[in-house]
Amino acid sequence: MPVHYIYLIIAVAAETIGTTALQASQQFSRLGPSLIVLVAYGFSFYMMGLTLKFMPVGVVYAIWSGLGILLIAVIAYLVFGQKLDLPAVIGMTLIMSGIVIIHLFSKTSGH
Repeated sequence: MPVHYIYLIIAVAAETIGTTALQASQQFSRLGPSLIVLVAYGFSFYMMGLTLKFMPVGVVYAIWSGLGILLIAVIAYLVFGQKLDLPAVIGMTLIMSGIVIIHLFSKTSGH
């Protein structure tokens, strides 16, 4: 696997951790989760910056945000009991389809 995809996967994981901690921070009223938000987002942006050495910003951001949306939706369901309705599931399926299309067919995705 190319190193830039490893950077991007780490960036998505850090962003997902940060967003999960954001929910747990209760609007930044809890110190521990609030600190995790800051560190995780900072690290995520750093890793995303490394990815930008190899891939265009539009493609990186599309993959980073799209995968983050999907992972957060799953975590929100499993950890916080938040459910999605059918239009939300369809929308997220379309987001995932876009990521797959970029990865498989775009010459700008850096693979």
